[in-house]
Parts: sequence; structure tokens; C-alpha cells
Amino acid sequence: MDFSLNEVQEMLADSIDKFIENEYAFDTRQKYAASESGYSDAVWNTFAELGWTAVPFSEADGGFDGDQRDIMVVMQCFGRGLIVEPYLANVVLAGGVLKRVASAEQRERWLHPIIGGELQASLAFAEPQARYDLADVATTASENRDGWILNGNKGFVLNGGTADLIIVPARTAGEQSDSKGITLFAVSANADGVSLNAYPTVDGLRAAELTLDGVRVDSDCVLGDVGNGLAALDAAVDDATLAVCAEAVGIMQVLKDKTVEYSKSRTQFGVPIGSFQALQHRMVDMLTACEQAQSLLLWAAMTCAAEDDQAKRAISSLKYLVSTSGQTLGEEAVQLHGGMGVTWDLDVAHYFKRLTAIGQLFGDADWHLDKLAA
Repeated sequence: MDFSLNEVQEMLADSIDKFIENEYAFDTRQKYAASESGYSDAVWNTFAELGWTAVPFSEADGGFDGDQRDIMVVMQCFGRGLIVEPYLANVVLAGGVLKRVASAEQRERWLHPIIGGELQASLAFAEPQARYDLADVATTASENRDGWILNGNKGFVLNGGTADLIIVPARTAGEQSDSKGITLFAVSANADGVSLNAYPTVDGLRAAELTLDGVRVDSDCVLGDVGNGLAALDAAVDDATLAVCAEAVGIMQVLKDKTVEYSKSRTQFGVPIGSFQALQHRMVDMLTACEQAQSLLLWAAMTCAAEDDQAKRAISSLKYLVSTSGQTLGEEAVQLHGGMGVTWDLDVAHYFKRLTAIGQLFGDADWHLDKLAA
């Protein structure tokens, strides 16, 4: 198995790294995060112009026929740059559903504008009572002669506050936790009955709570087959889980590098603190955690790209590792920086916040450990 990046992936990583180095300093990132939308429209348009939003889509849709390995490359670079633009919500989640089940007309209507950076989208996959179980859907959709009527609540909708399009899984048949009977709907954020309560999250991004109160959608807004939406939803969330794990690995590598560099310049008792053996051991543990996470990330991405039977096991293994050793690494980075490690002005604190938030996304460590045990 070849674990090296191909030439195209190396060029992709190099272009993102150069952009971050030249155009996306930490202070610039903080300015974007504090803006009304929580990101920069100009930067998002740059992503589209450089083709980054087209990576995982087919050439027929204007994409580059990329797979999970290519998304891994993008998200690991984004993790190193602490990017706040809603790539995960638009490209991996909403785009991941559309590319799997949307008709040609629906892809022309919604997917192509997402790829072009002209449409903001999100996937409202979480419900307050579900606790990571995608099949636990209490939101309902009832059919009438004019289309469908949706009622229910969704929690933690990434990019929900600025989304033009929201993809909503709703129950059209069966009991609340049945795998069958879930249908995917494309809902306009401006539709009557749609209420969004947007808020900033602890890691500097944005999310929203979604309420659907008698929202009417046309029949041509149904994505895929009625009652069979769980498979596409599950596949998109698997890709998103792998994507945030790649982001976390990028963050872990930055935190390790910044901590080692700081230990060489910070002096105590007249010598750099990096000369203390006890601290050297702790930084070696950080390096070991990074190498383990990188190796498991490569295996998971290649397993998923090959559609191997072990793909779900690989994703859960990676998510468990990132949520446990990644959290420990982040705590070490903060502690070894001392009191300044938790200050607003130091980027280490913000990397740690994002790493902590990733630990809870798409299933925490306990959730994925239970899946592995099962």
C-alpha cells in the first residue's frame, strides 16, 4: 500500500499552505471569525477560484473526481491554518449528500452553485434527542397534493446562520429510530416556517438551531428516493468524520511544533525549558501521538477511498484516537506554554479549542469505542 501523496495532491497541499502563509495570518483569521457571517466571502470566493471547493466532485459536475484522500489533504492543511470558512458544511456535508442522490436537475440547481462558491449550504443532520444516532429522526414530513409539509427541530446546524440551502432529513414512515423511512429534503432557508437561531461556537465557527413549523416544499425538493435517505446521510457523515479527523491531525502537528519551538526560547533558571528532561519526555509523547494519528489517518483515508469493508472501523478507530490522544496533546501544549497558553491573543489556545470541539463532532470517543466494540 502506497502511503505517499501523488503529484496532484502535493500540488494541492502546497497551494493551500502557501495561501495560509501569505494570506491567512492568525490575526486575519480572528478578524474573519469576529465578522457578522463568521468567515470571509472574499476568501470563500478564492477557494472556489482555486478549485478547492470542486475537489470531491465528478468532472461532469465541474469537479476534479477527488476522493477521501484528497479531502484529507485539504482538511489537514485547513487544520494547520485554523481556517474558519465553511468548507466542511458546504462541500463535505451538503455537497456529499447532493453528489450521491441529487438528480441532474437538482445538481444543476444546487450542487453546481456550491462548487462555484455562489451558494451557501448546510446539512441539518443532528436532533436534540438523537445523541449521534443518525437514524433517530423525530422531524416529520407529511405528503399532500402540493408536495410535503415539514415539522420538527434540528440542533447544531453547521453554517446554518448563513446558509441559503438546508438539507433536512425527515421521517416519512416508520418509528422514530427506524433505518427505513428517512427522506432527504432540500429546503430554502428563507421558506415560510423556517426559523434559525444562529450563534458562535467555542472554536470560533458558527452554527444554528433550526425549527421547522409547517414548512412546505415541492416534490422536486426530495433528494433521492422517498424513505431511503439514511444511506446517503450516513456516507456523507462518514466523510465528514474523516475530514475533521484530518483537520485535527493538522492541528496536533502545529501544536507540537509550536510547543517545541517555545521550549527552545523560554528560559527558566538561566536555561531553555526544553533542556529539562521531564519536559522533553512530554514533548516526545506529543510527537508519538502525532505520528500515530497521521498513520491511522492515512490508513482510514485509503480504506474509505477503496470502499473497503473495514472503512467504518477505520473511521471509528481514527476518531477515537483523535478524541483521546489529541485532547491530551492539546492539554500538554497549553500547559507547557504556561499561563499564556490560555490567553485570547495566543493562537495555541484557539487551536486547542478547535481540537476540543472536533472531539465532540460526529460522535465522541465513547460513542466510537462502543461502535468498535460492537
